[in-house]
Amino acid sequence: MASKTDNDMAPPLVELPIITHDRGFYDGFSRAVTIPSKIIVSLLIMWAIFFPVSANATLSAANSSIISSFSGWYVYLVAALMAVCFLLALWPSAGRLKIGTEDEAPEFNRFSWFAMLFGAGIGIGMLTYSTGEPLAHFTNNPEIIRGSIEAQSAEAVRPAYIYTFLHWGFAAWGSYALVGLAIGYVAYRRNLPLTIRSALAPLFGLRLSGLSGHLIDIVAVVATILGVAVTMGLGVEQFIAGLARLGLGDWLLDTDGSSSAAAVVVALVILVGASTLSALSGVGRGIKWLSNLNLGLSFALLALFAIVGSGMLALKLLGVGLWDYFRTLIPNSLTLFSGGSETGDALVQWQLDWSVFYWAWWIAFAPFVGMFIARISRGRTIREYVLGVVLVPSLMCFLWMVLAGGTAIDLELSGAAGGAIVNSGISDQLFATLSVLLSPPVFSVVSGLVVILLMTYLITSTDSAILIVNTINGAGETEGQRRRHILFWGVALAFVVGSMLILGGIDAIRITMIIGALPFSFVVALMAVSIVKAVVFDLRRERHGVPTTAADCAEWTGAK
Repeated sequence: MASKTDNDMAPPLVELPIITHDRGFYDGFSRAVTIPSKIIVSLLIMWAIFFPVSANATLSAANSSIISSFSGWYVYLVAALMAVCFLLALWPSAGRLKIGTEDEAPEFNRFSWFAMLFGAGIGIGMLTYSTGEPLAHFTNNPEIIRGSIEAQSAEAVRPAYIYTFLHWGFAAWGSYALVGLAIGYVAYRRNLPLTIRSALAPLFGLRLSGLSGHLIDIVAVVATILGVAVTMGLGVEQFIAGLARLGLGDWLLDTDGSSSAAAVVVALVILVGASTLSALSGVGRGIKWLSNLNLGLSFALLALFAIVGSGMLALKLLGVGLWDYFRTLIPNSLTLFSGGSETGDALVQWQLDWSVFYWAWWIAFAPFVGMFIARISRGRTIREYVLGVVLVPSLMCFLWMVLAGGTAIDLELSGAAGGAIVNSGISDQLFATLSVLLSPPVFSVVSGLVVILLMTYLITSTDSAILIVNTINGAGETEGQRRRHILFWGVALAFVVGSMLILGGIDAIRITMIIGALPFSFVVALMAVSIVKAVVFDLRRERHGVPTTAADCAEWTGAK
C-alpha cells in the first residue's frame, strides 16, 4: 500500500470566519454570541432578585439531580484531562511543538508568566482554602468516615493533606492547561480566532463558523461568569471578614456572622469598579502589574508563616504530602464512592461536597483561565507550557496549604488555639489563625496586608475574566477598545455575585456554577480529543513536508 505524500495530505484549516457587526454599539462583536449571552446572564440576575424563593428551590433541585447523576462523569473527565496533558508534554515529538511559529519568543518573562498564571487561576481560593481545606479534612475525611482514625487527631493530619493536594494539584491545573493548549495551539499556529470554538476546529472545521460555534461560545461565556462568581463570592466574604477583624464597624456582619447586605454592596462597588478600570487598561499593563504585586505580597505572607508559624512542620508536611500525593494520585483520581450503607452514603456525600464540587468548579473556571493562559503563553513549547502551567502553580498551592494550613492545625493540636480557628467560618479562618499566632498590633498590620492581597487577587481575577468574556464575544479580538461592553460585564458580574450572596449566600453561587459547568464539560471533553488530533496530524504533516502553521501554509499555497 502506497504511503501518503504531500499531494494527498491537506494542510490544516487556517481560516475560521466569524461574522461580526461592522457598526454601532456592537461594532467588532458577534451579535449571535454577545446578545444571547447577555440575555441569559440578565435573566439569571432578575430571577434571583425578583423570585428568590423559586430560584433557590429550582436551583437546589437541579443541583441535587446533576451532582448525583454526573458525579462519575466529572471524576473520570478530570482524570482524562490530566492524562492527555502529560501525554502531550512527555511525548518527545509533540512536546517540542510551539504554541506559535517556530521562531517566536514568549511575550512575557517567566516571572510575570508564573505570576499571571497564579493570580488569575487560584489566588483568591488560596487565601480562603489554605487554612479552610486542611482544617475541614482534619475534621472529616474518608478515613475518619470509615472509622480508622479519630477526627482532629494527629493521625488525621496526613490524610487531610492527601485530599487537600488532590483537589488543588494537577486536577485543577491540568483542566486549565488542556483548555488553554487546545485554544492557543490553533490560535497561534493556525491563525484562528482566540475563542473557545476554535479549539474544536480540528474536529468540526468550518461548521464552527455558524450556529454550533455560536452555541459553544455562549456556553463558555455563561460558564465563565458563573465560575468567576464563585471565586469572587469567596473573596468578597473573606474581604469583609478581614475588614471586620480590623475593627471597621459592626455593620459589616449580620448577627449570625455572615456578611451584611450593605457590606456586600460596598465591597462589590469597590472591587468591581477597580477591576473594570484595570480591564480597560489591558493585559500588558494593569493585569501584569497587579499580578506581579500579588506574587510579591503572597511570598511575604508565606515567609511570615514560615518564620513565625510552624515552618518545620510545614516542611515535613510538604515532603510527606508530595509522597502521598504521587502515591495515591491515580487511585484517588479514579475512585467513585458508592452508597448503600451508612458509611457508603457518608463517603458519597463527602465526595459530592468536595471532589465533585471542585471538578465542576475547575471546569466552569476553565474557559476563563484557559483563554487567559493561552493569551499569555504564545511562543512556548507544549512541554514548557504544560509543565509550567501544571507543576509550578500546583507547588505554589501546596506551599500555601502546608504553611498556612499546617500552622492552623499545629495551633489546634497544641491547644494554643482552643478551637478558635477550627470553629470559625471558612472565610475567617485565615484571620483567626493570624490572631492566635500574632500579638494584636502585629495582627492588625498583617491582616491589613491580607486584605490588600485579597483586593489585588479579586481585581486581577475579575478584570481578566471581563477581558476574556469580551474576547469571546469579539470573535477572538484580544485588545479591542470596547469600553461599554467591559462596563456591562463588570456590572453583570457584580449583580450575579451580589444577588446570590445577599439572597442565598455562597451556597447559591456554588449551586448555580455547578449547573452552568455541566454543558461546558462536554465541550472540554471534545477539546481533549481535538488537541490530540491536531498534534498527531501536524506531526504527520511534518513527516510529509506539508506545512502546519498559517504562515507556512500561505507560502506553500503560493508556491503550488
